[in-house]
This record gives sequence, structure tokens and C-alpha cells, in this order.
Amino acid sequence: QVQLVESGGGSVQPGGSLRLSCTASGFTSSIAEMSWYRQAAGKERELVAKTRSDGTNPNYADSVKGRFAISRDDANTVSLAMSSLKLEDTATYYCHTDGVFLLQRPGGAVRWKQLEVWGQGTLVTVSS
Repeated sequence: QVQLVESGGGSVQPGGSLRLSCTASGFTSSIAEMSWYRQAAGKERELVAKTRSDGTNPNYADSVKGRFAISRDDANTVSLAMSSLKLEDTATYYCHTDGVFLLQRPGGAVRWKQLEVWGQGTLVTVSS
């Protein structure tokens, strides 16, 4: 079972920085895009940043361009470096992946499977 676990959330003052990490597990290999979304209280979930499976071609929401940076630290980990944080960046941040995963069945057989998986989320609070 593919799982995503986020870490690094917390409280910070406006202008501060935080780094979120997301570690994926439960598979042998993958070809999958990885993304960060966020959802503020009373608002819809929105895409913050995404990157291809090889870490290339990062894309960002206009609201975070120049302040946030997404990176693939290794095959199973994606990070989001956030700087110059604003009050409006306060939200729960979710890691997301969508692609094909090489899964091992009981008995040793393997198969590729298309999956879309969400993490549980990590809260980022920006306040003075």
C-alpha cells in the first residue's frame, strides 16, 4: 500500500521560513508526479507546487512563485521550502502523488498499478 507521510509543519511569524517534507513508501519503484496542495479554513484545496517524477519542470501557483521551492530529495522524498511566509499561507498542506507504482504482491510477484494517493496533511500557521 502506497503511503505518504508529511512532516515539518508548525507555527512561524510573517516573513519566516519552513521546510515541509513528504516521504513515500510501500512500493519498489514509481513513475509519478508529486505535488503539494493546501487547504485553508473555509476554502477549497488548491495546488501549490508540483514536479515530475525526475524532479524536473516544477510548477507553482502564482501566489507562491518566488517564495516556495519544490524539490525531489530522492526517489521517495519531496520537499517544499517556504520562505517569506505570509498570513495567507496559513493552511493544512497535503502531499499528493499520481502515477504508476511497482507493487510487490505476497509471494514475490510484482505489478505496476496506477494510483493517486494523498497524505494526511501538516498544518502551517503564519501569525504575528
